Amino acid sequence: MAEQLRRVLDEDRFRLLVEAVADYAIYMIDPQGIVTSWNAGARRFKGYQEAEILGAHFSCFYTAEDRQAGLPGRALDTALAEGRFESEGWQVHKDGSRLWCHVVIDPIRDAGGQLLGFAKIIRDLTERKVAEETLKQSEQQFRLLVQSVTDYAIYMLDPEGRVSSWNLGAQRIKGYMPQEIIGEHFSRFYTEQDRLDGEPQRALDIATCEGRFEKQAWRVRKDGTQFLAHVIIDPIRSDAGELLGFAKVTRDISEAVEAQKALESAREALFQAQKMQAIGQLSGGIAHDFNNLLTVILGNLELARKRIGGDPKLARLLDNAVIGAERGVSLTQRMLAFARRQELKTEPVALTQLVTNLSGLLGSSLGPQVTILTELPESLPTVLADVNQLELALLNLATNARDAMPGGGTLLFKADLCDSSQAAGVNLPHERYVRLCVIDSGEGMDEQTLALAADPFFTTKGLGKGTGLGLSMVHGLAEQLGGRLILKSRKGQGTTAELWLPLATQAIQAAAARAPSAGAAQQPLCVLVVDDDSLVLTSTTLLLEDLGHQVLCAMSGAQALQRFAECPAIDLMITDLAMPVMDGGQLASAVRQLRPDLPIILASGYAQRLEGLAAALPRVPKPYTQLQLIEALAQAVAQTPARRNEAPPDAGLPATAG
Repeated sequence: MAEQLRRVLDEDRFRLLVEAVADYAIYMIDPQGIVTSWNAGARRFKGYQEAEILGAHFSCFYTAEDRQAGLPGRALDTALAEGRFESEGWQVHKDGSRLWCHVVIDPIRDAGGQLLGFAKIIRDLTERKVAEETLKQSEQQFRLLVQSVTDYAIYMLDPEGRVSSWNLGAQRIKGYMPQEIIGEHFSRFYTEQDRLDGEPQRALDIATCEGRFEKQAWRVRKDGTQFLAHVIIDPIRSDAGELLGFAKVTRDISEAVEAQKALESAREALFQAQKMQAIGQLSGGIAHDFNNLLTVILGNLELARKRIGGDPKLARLLDNAVIGAERGVSLTQRMLAFARRQELKTEPVALTQLVTNLSGLLGSSLGPQVTILTELPESLPTVLADVNQLELALLNLATNARDAMPGGGTLLFKADLCDSSQAAGVNLPHERYVRLCVIDSGEGMDEQTLALAADPFFTTKGLGKGTGLGLSMVHGLAEQLGGRLILKSRKGQGTTAELWLPLATQAIQAAAARAPSAGAAQQPLCVLVVDDDSLVLTSTTLLLEDLGHQVLCAMSGAQALQRFAECPAIDLMITDLAMPVMDGGQLASAVRQLRPDLPIILASGYAQRLEGLAAALPRVPKPYTQLQLIEALAQAVAQTPARRNEAPPDAGLPATAG
């Protein structure tokens, strides 16, 4: 009796225990699958109260698909046959929602082995299942992302360096299909030299020891071509720290590097252009001031020559001084040509004839050790150029070529007709050009010297043997004409100077004004001279007074206008162009408002872009001689309609063509 009571008490405690469990659904079903007990955990998981579910078939907890597939009956059969059924799957809550459950079914038998029913234990694993599904989906999305990337080669290596995965970027960049490369060693992407140097294994060792490997280096595609790559290798380890392999990311940076080089080249070109512009402005300003000084020097030397009488020693001294001043004029001309501020008298020029006429002078200048050859077609069209400046440019190029051939050599003049598109890397404003090449067989230049060759004041001829303005003058002349000087050279292989000259689009020869003879008489004039430089003002005054003219002076535009108010008998005005506050062009316009018929001459040390009235006025370049003043006076008077009509035929003015 006591034993029976103890058993009953134990059963009651066990039932209370089962009833109290809330984290597991524990219930009994009979041999036919009818629910016969229901604990608190079952109520919480399934949503049914005990009164609602007792007597119902346990298949109501399964999804419709599982019921249709016969899964409830199969679960009981398995439990009977194997003594236990265990699985995970979706179960249905009372409200229709689904739970991912871990299910265990055990058959319950009496002491005689008779089947009494089944014990079913269910654990809700929905949160774990959702986390797993989320992780799986994330991994799948990440895998799809990696596979879809085309700008980066992203692939896996096993610990020995064999390829174990391959994305579209790797396929595009490397050129291999997945079936061609998976299982192969990644060292095949390295150059032969890198493989010999052990670079592939070194990269893996660094990644393993330091946790990362990163480098820019050349890599090889399937077709054998090389590309510059940015490479990153990261070791992949398990939670226990075991090396599983490597993640390798490769980016083709060839285009980016080339773009960066192009950008740096453009920046360098911009810097060079800005530097040349600054030097050009400086050179132009210096040359302008030099021209003012040379105007004074040459003018006074010219007047002094008339007053020395027949003393040959004094004449020789003055001649030497004039020669020195003329060399100064040549130097300023080169500086102005470089600065593109030189006054150019452009006209159609036949290059073949010009070079032929120049050959004799070149032969005597270069010496017998230099052989001059020409390949100039007679059919070459004319180019637009200033004859004198072009001859000077060719002399400069020939002289440089001679200096590059100290033991003698060959100098070839060659020309052909070209389109601007043939000037690789150079933008030219016109479509058609004649390319005149001056080719020597001399020492040539290295890259550094070639880059500096056309810079002003740069010379390789040694101290005192060159001004460094020869090539820069040629460069400035070509630019001013709308062409270009292109230098090509390699050390030990000579130099080619290409002078690109635009075609003369209009072959109409401008009617040249006939200059008056030096001894022609001019009627006395009252001339107003305007210049902000007192030395130039004094020198010009002396030259004009020596010709018999009356001279008034002004050092500014405002002072000049005041002179017109004070002296209405002024016959002509000579004004400097570059003056502060009011320049010569502005002054000329203001004077023409007061005196529409007044002849006006503009004097300038360098070329300027002129508009309106100033562009049509006669000009005299600084430094000027007394003869040039005579010619300018005659031209100005002849170009003024009112004066030309008033002047009597025997007024002493020489006839000129305006």
